[in-house]
Amino acid sequence: MTSINATEYEFAGLNELVHNAQDDVAIVNCCGQRFIAAGMKRGRVTIDGVPGNALGAYLTGGEIIVHGNAQDAVGDTMNDGEIVISGNVGDAVGYAMRGGAIYVRGNAGYRAGIHMKEYKSKKPVIVIGGRCGSFLGEYQAGGRLIVLGLHQDGRPSVGNFPCTGMHGGKLILRGDGSGVKFPVQTKVSELTAEDWEEIAPYLHRFCEVFGVDYQALSQERFCVVTPDSQNPYKQMYVAN
Repeated sequence: MTSINATEYEFAGLNELVHNAQDDVAIVNCCGQRFIAAGMKRGRVTIDGVPGNALGAYLTGGEIIVHGNAQDAVGDTMNDGEIVISGNVGDAVGYAMRGGAIYVRGNAGYRAGIHMKEYKSKKPVIVIGGRCGSFLGEYQAGGRLIVLGLHQDGRPSVGNFPCTGMHGGKLILRGDGSGVKFPVQTKVSELTAEDWEEIAPYLHRFCEVFGVDYQALSQERFCVVTPDSQNPYKQMYVAN
């Protein structure tokens, strides 16, 4: 295990040490250093503190574990691997994400899952344990975005304008989706047995890493939001 005290390094020097490490890495006293583990292909990076923007950007394998919060653009354009955040994340988590999984115990800021996409067997997944800000799933083209709202503190689990421009993938919410205003180009349905089979491994993993009761969670009601056609925005550009 390579141990790094982040107080001694700016982001460039810190990332050089991470990329040159021959084994797993443990970073302590992290405070805003950007691009940590960007492009990492294997291994594990454990972080105590608050990493800066673009944690795990272009990640293609391995595991990142954060004992704390993280800032914007976690998992930006990641291809594979796993990111686990025990606190909250900032805006645009999973921006243009193409594979792998992100698990967040707490809340997410604006535009979580923006531009998520998938190709054949590559289906990225984000699981948010708390609530999300506005523009959740904006322009979502693929993947699975799951919001559990486990600690709402009386506030809704989804902010304004969710699924704006959504044209692929699925947004799964704990609850029936009532009280949330979705675009007319989307449809809200009960979660099917097939949907549950697809997301169950990710909920198992979420519960495992954060100590949540899976059996209790599996008894909850869920809904799924999808585009209402193969070309949901056609009516905006074509006269009927």
